[in-house]
Amino acid sequence: MHKTDKQFKFMIIAGEVSGDMHAAGIIRAVKKQMPDTQFFGIGGKEMRSAGAETAYDVNDMAVIGFTDVIQRLGFFRKVFKQMIHTAKTRKPDAVILVDYPGFNLRFAARMHKMGIKTIYYICPQVWAWNISRIPKMAKIIDCLITIFPFEKNYFAETTLDVKFAGHPLVDEAQHTLNQPHEPLPWNGNPHVALLPGSRRHEIERILPIMWKAASIIEKKQPKIGFIIPVPSPVEEKMVLDTINHLPPGPSKYSVIAGKTRLVLRGAHAALVTSGTATIESALMLCPMIVCYKTAFLTYLMGKMLVKINNIGMVNIVAQKTICPEFIQHNMTPSALADALNNLLSDKKDRETMIEELKKVRDALGPGNANVNAANIILQAARQYRQKSCP
Repeated sequence: MHKTDKQFKFMIIAGEVSGDMHAAGIIRAVKKQMPDTQFFGIGGKEMRSAGAETAYDVNDMAVIGFTDVIQRLGFFRKVFKQMIHTAKTRKPDAVILVDYPGFNLRFAARMHKMGIKTIYYICPQVWAWNISRIPKMAKIIDCLITIFPFEKNYFAETTLDVKFAGHPLVDEAQHTLNQPHEPLPWNGNPHVALLPGSRRHEIERILPIMWKAASIIEKKQPKIGFIIPVPSPVEEKMVLDTINHLPPGPSKYSVIAGKTRLVLRGAHAALVTSGTATIESALMLCPMIVCYKTAFLTYLMGKMLVKINNIGMVNIVAQKTICPEFIQHNMTPSALADALNNLLSDKKDRETMIEELKKVRDALGPGNANVNAANIILQAARQYRQKSCP
């Protein structure tokens, strides 16, 4: 048997829950083509369910803020050294690094020095905060697989092999759209979704402003109904606890877990915290107002570092402001209420935004992102083997 036909071995590192899910999708897609492929490294329950062997769990790797990183430096050094040792002893065909740039970019540099090929999935957002790192990334990464179409352009002046696989949420969104409609507890009409984020600090800072905005909107539209969709019962409890400490808000609202895309499909409009949720809203063609608020010092640091005009990913993909953004001190209850009321009452503005969201949806690819990424990985691995053959 020729060397390039032997089973592949991949080290794969995902340090967050979202990365665990994306990595699992790739593992399943690779194993569907080559069932004997080995995956080992760092991940979570999704990766293990897909057939990966993990030395550390994503919950061990999760950090919140700079202080948390400093306090756990010893642990991360230990993990780093163990993964280097594993790479030396098990000699993978390539290391697949999934997002998690703080750890993974340093690990890619070390693998490059050791002569081990690196494949990076989900591009670090250096195009937003540190464009000078792009040439450095190009030197330590052998193949970059992106989920946003515009990212490839930022590496055009480098020799890095960059491939666009499409966004993995496209398939999930289509699955939701194919499902029959199920009754949701809107308790009113029109339907408005409030997405305050999933992290505790986001919910504590952003939900009170959305809550007050909802109360203002209800005064103009007394029959309106609100749903606050959250990922899991953990966030559901955080949201309910926060609401219990707030002044009275809208009279018709519900909090439900695990049905975010279904809620967005049924909403006439949404207030959405900047992040992946703006992509989910776009794929559901739900008109939205994008907002974000963080600690003042974090905001000042971000303002100095971020080099792009928009922070909402939906607007970044569109390469223009199609959904209004209200950030930090501009994120007030009255400003959100006015913008949302306009979406609910101005038919022309609403239709224009939906047409722009369709363009964003199309730009994210036709689907099969996991399969596309798997094909890119296997093709790259075969090329690496051929080059190493005597």
